[in-house]
Amino acid sequence: GRKRAGGRVYTKKMEGGNRTAAADLGGSVLTGTLGNPLGILARQLSYPLHKVRDKCPLYNLDGKPVDPDTDSKVETVFNQLLDKASRLRQLMGEVSQDVSLGAALETFRQVYGDAVNAEEMNLFNWHLANLEYANAGLVSKLSLAFWDQDDPYDMGGDHCFLPGGNGRLVQVLAENVPILYERTVHTIRYGSDGVQVVVGSQIFEGDMVLCTVPLGVLKCGSIKFIPELPQRKLDGIKRLGFGLLNKVAMLFPHVFWGTDLDTFGHLTDDPSRRGEFFLFYSYETVAGGPLLIALVAGEAAHKFESMPPTDAVTRVLEILRGIYEPQGIDVPEPIQTVCTRWGSDPFSLGSYSNVAVGASGDDYDILAENVGDGKLFFAGEATTRRYPATMHGAFLSGLREAANMAHYASARALRIKVERSPSKNAHSCASILADLFREPDLEFGNFSVIFGGKISDPKSTAILRVTFSGPRKKSHEGAKPDQQHSNKLLFQQLQSHFNQQQELHVYTLLSRQQVLELREVRGGDEIRLNYLCEKLGVKLVGRKGLGSTADSVIASIKAERGNRKPASTSLTLKSGTFKPKAATLKRKLVRKAKVVGNSNGSTPPPNSDVGAKVVGNSIGSIPPPNLNVGANIVASSNGSIPPPNLIVGAKVASSSSSSTPPVNIQVGSVHGLAQPPSLNVVTDKLTGEM
Repeated sequence: GRKRAGGRVYTKKMEGGNRTAAADLGGSVLTGTLGNPLGILARQLSYPLHKVRDKCPLYNLDGKPVDPDTDSKVETVFNQLLDKASRLRQLMGEVSQDVSLGAALETFRQVYGDAVNAEEMNLFNWHLANLEYANAGLVSKLSLAFWDQDDPYDMGGDHCFLPGGNGRLVQVLAENVPILYERTVHTIRYGSDGVQVVVGSQIFEGDMVLCTVPLGVLKCGSIKFIPELPQRKLDGIKRLGFGLLNKVAMLFPHVFWGTDLDTFGHLTDDPSRRGEFFLFYSYETVAGGPLLIALVAGEAAHKFESMPPTDAVTRVLEILRGIYEPQGIDVPEPIQTVCTRWGSDPFSLGSYSNVAVGASGDDYDILAENVGDGKLFFAGEATTRRYPATMHGAFLSGLREAANMAHYASARALRIKVERSPSKNAHSCASILADLFREPDLEFGNFSVIFGGKISDPKSTAILRVTFSGPRKKSHEGAKPDQQHSNKLLFQQLQSHFNQQQELHVYTLLSRQQVLELREVRGGDEIRLNYLCEKLGVKLVGRKGLGSTADSVIASIKAERGNRKPASTSLTLKSGTFKPKAATLKRKLVRKAKVVGNSNGSTPPPNSDVGAKVVGNSIGSIPPPNLNVGANIVASSNGSIPPPNLIVGAKVASSSSSSTPPVNIQVGSVHGLAQPPSLNVVTDKLTGEM
């Protein structure tokens, strides 16, 4: 393990003589400040932000400035080619998933190739290098179909530097949090008894564990998972790309490049070296000293890994002197230099993720899924579909998993309490629920619903019950050919398993609006089940898994029905039409529209940034205080809601207790199910329900 917190966010203090500067050798730019949680955190800490100024002059091989008109012309052509590539993938459809962005751009470039001169071609290659920098990947390996699938979710506002470096945020988040440094995890065991994290000869035990290692570490397999991760997750790890960006940080005696800009670029005539020192960042205004950083992207970043540091610094100084000495400006020797090697760093093995050919945004969701029935969780920039390859994406994924882990811990604590002391109130609640569903407010297929709250409120809570019993009624709605096979198989297996046994009821909480949307889905119960789990993102659980939120809804519905006069009862039509006697639903029912990205036509599912599916708990709930995001492993302390100082992303937090997982059925994420009994279905003796 590392000697520090922060992972790929690393601010190094550079010093020499009477000069010092804070150099961000990893994540450095806050990409958008409107809604960016790290920007909010900086403001709460009264840390000022410095806007990265738009001015970025480019220089030719001979050090002369690029003609502004030529620069503007090539930039326009480059953006037009990206637009053409976007239209091409729409025409190609699914075939575009097997084509690289680089292949499409090269095809279009050749059309205009004869009409450009050497300077224009060098400019075109500079823009390719800049695109490879943004994606930490070669354009020849980026997916034409999905390389920009996260564009619709870009944070608005300015791109900013944090004066003093982003390590200041890491330091605040890690303050007073117990973190074990220099401990390298090589094995993670997980199962019904809890988890074990093996570090050398030490074994740390806990109820659950959070893994935040970079995608590069998961790809190389340096951590052994027992049992092995599901094939679905292994395939997602393999498909996603993990690219490379390196830097040369140089502390100088004084600023010679001017203080009126934050960036400038340099062109090359070698396409294979187009990313070599192609862009310079001036940190003089934010680092506390005359600091200049040169970026190395694309293919050049991989070659840089084996380049001797002295050769790298010599090459950078040649470029700088070629630019400034013709202007009569002396370029001094740097006081101190640092060259990064993120590709060979065993704790990162790369810089950040991208959507490679054959991958899609779905793979980010797959990496975010927990395994082992809420024992092993995953966070990090490669687990967030909307904000991959960003610091705020990694931070948000930590908050997401803190909420998920708290939910599972709470559910297990409730489960243990019920099993140890079955109260009359619990049996009473089950009996009341059974009575209420004898006269549901709405029925369609194997689905029945009871509504709570006001009829006019589309957000009011409803309890949905799905019944598996006896031979299924034949659906006359017609099954769609592209329905999810796994959900159909699960539905059929559950039906078959309980055909000769008692009825099985599973539940979930929905809003009234979601219930009405579900009712409008055509194609039979398998299609509805798929919509429920895949589109609405819910989990079906036994009655006990509904939690205290459902108990209050049940109590309120019972009280409302008890006070309801006979003349005002609702009419329930078996056809699935719900009509309150005194009023009708005037609002036209409209199915949820698909969210389509502006630039690639992909369809991210609703709430796709949230990895786990939770019933009776808000994913967006405030996580425990003193939250730390960014290192490797966490284990919760017991079967209750995690205490303050929950370590999200710390190396290891040990525990000695374990708890029994809640009884639930994860419909929609079970693949290759062999026998329904493996779902751990437990029924109440009194009611015959879960």
